[in-house]
Amino acid sequence: MSPWFPMLTVLSMFYYICLRRRARLASRGEMINSRRAIESNSRALPMSIEAIQYAKEVLDFSSHYGSENSMSYTMWNLAGPPNVYPSSGDFTQTAVFRTYGHWWHQCASSALPFKRTPPSFCSQDYVELAFEEPVYPTAVHILETYHPGSVVKILACSANPYSQTTPTEVRWETIWSAEPTRAHSPQARQFTPCIKEIDFPTNLLRLETNSSILEYYTELDAVELHGVKEKPILSLKTAAIDMNDLDEDEYDDKDGCGIDCLTHQFSGSSLRDWTNNGYFDKLPYELIQLIISHLALPDLCRLAQTCKLLYQHCCDPLQYTHLSLQPYWASLTDASLEYLLPRCTLVQWLNLSWTGNRGFITTSGFSRLLKVCGSELVRLDLACGHFLNEACLEVIAEMCPNLQELNLSSCDKLPPQAFSHISKLCALKRLVLYRTKIEIEDYDLIAGVIGAKCKKLQSLDLWRCKNITEKGIMDIASGCPLLEELDLGWCPTLHSSTGCFTNLARKLPGLRKLFLTANRSVCDSDIEELAANCQLLQYLDILGTRLVSPPSLRKLLECCKDLVLLDVSFCSQIDSRIVQELASRFPNVSIKKSFTQ
Repeated sequence: MSPWFPMLTVLSMFYYICLRRRARLASRGEMINSRRAIESNSRALPMSIEAIQYAKEVLDFSSHYGSENSMSYTMWNLAGPPNVYPSSGDFTQTAVFRTYGHWWHQCASSALPFKRTPPSFCSQDYVELAFEEPVYPTAVHILETYHPGSVVKILACSANPYSQTTPTEVRWETIWSAEPTRAHSPQARQFTPCIKEIDFPTNLLRLETNSSILEYYTELDAVELHGVKEKPILSLKTAAIDMNDLDEDEYDDKDGCGIDCLTHQFSGSSLRDWTNNGYFDKLPYELIQLIISHLALPDLCRLAQTCKLLYQHCCDPLQYTHLSLQPYWASLTDASLEYLLPRCTLVQWLNLSWTGNRGFITTSGFSRLLKVCGSELVRLDLACGHFLNEACLEVIAEMCPNLQELNLSSCDKLPPQAFSHISKLCALKRLVLYRTKIEIEDYDLIAGVIGAKCKKLQSLDLWRCKNITEKGIMDIASGCPLLEELDLGWCPTLHSSTGCFTNLARKLPGLRKLFLTANRSVCDSDIEELAANCQLLQYLDILGTRLVSPPSLRKLLECCKDLVLLDVSFCSQIDSRIVQELASRFPNVSIKKSFTQ
């Protein structure tokens, strides 16, 4: 055998993959046009009567702007017919996710991105909607009433959430996906993407969103599912057109390179006993490791099948120090984790967010994984991990002594007593407990402990704390002088007349982000204190105040040269004319002012 043969084989495989992808990209527009033409012609064919349904129920979601005990700005507003559409603007009856814009991820408190996240995965939030009757989807209409453009993916599930029997297999199929886009106008629109045909009926849809390039919060009003009860005749006539080529994720699965095929991808039984790998043998081990460190996990799986040398590199635990399995949430199971175990001995960052729901991951599977990698873990992301129970948190506390960051946001199935195990994590520096069921009766008591014990605290999010008062705020301001970020949005028991906001400004000169959202009592004196003492301020949200006037805002903008975001939505003294004047005078500041029509 020629010594060049293994090297040529590797290069040929990469060349083939590049040609396939280039061909798909070049013909993408042509295939979409063909699809539309076929759909247009198919309307004349005899088919079942099309049914139109609004979502019956919201089953799950990653975040929302509203409170758990309210209907304002919550995901639950997506159930039923539209409340607002076709009106445009900021309405409390819509569904709003927690964040928007790229600036949110530039804050010091934002977690760093994981390496090896595939470019095709850009989802930041999701919501799952159940409909009354399973149908073969023919169209999905998303009614967006404010700053549209956040939806990046629509998936359909084979499982019927209202069935009395547990399905033997749960399958998610992407019926549409795209990169984040920004609509030309913040006005309402009906978004109707060209969806892919699927071979099973569904009454469970999942919308995934990315609001990073939007100017303000996106608001969704309702979702219409159009479909037929019988499988369309069209599917028999278009079998020659592989619509999976329009979706990168589906292409990966069809080629057997999805995360659920790890058994075959990492198996060395089919590798030949090639001992000569051409010039690859002459490259330093570290250089090959650096080259393949840029590959996403499925590509690493592909490369492992080429030769034993690259198989060895692809299975090296050093390639898995950052392991994000969130992009593969739809197919990740206990078996997937089992085949990854030998490569997870050096994992330091592990992302299992969104994974394991509907029984895909069990307590035993999760425990086996942490027993292998827990001692090295410093960061663990488990957002929306509904497989978690108290036993899982106990395993985390026992197996992860060096853990510094733990994200349990939207793990709303965990019982309150389960969180007691977190106290054993002595190295913890970052803890996210958004939308969990921790029961706190006295926030002032918690604030007092934080002020006494957390002298180096830099960021604190007290969003929607029900009963924190000026006493708790004073303890935090006095005890945490290094605080840079403080979110007191929607804390109804804080009042400017007590001097709590003035004290914050005087004691925390390093503040860079301050949210006083929906506090009606914030006044000019508070803004002037911020201007005088917090000149490093970058992000300020005073949405809803009635007492702040234009002169105090001008003074703030003049003094705080680093300010990049100022939200004055629903501030009664700040009208659109004032906003335009301030925007022209201070062009580096993004001034937010929502509207309703």
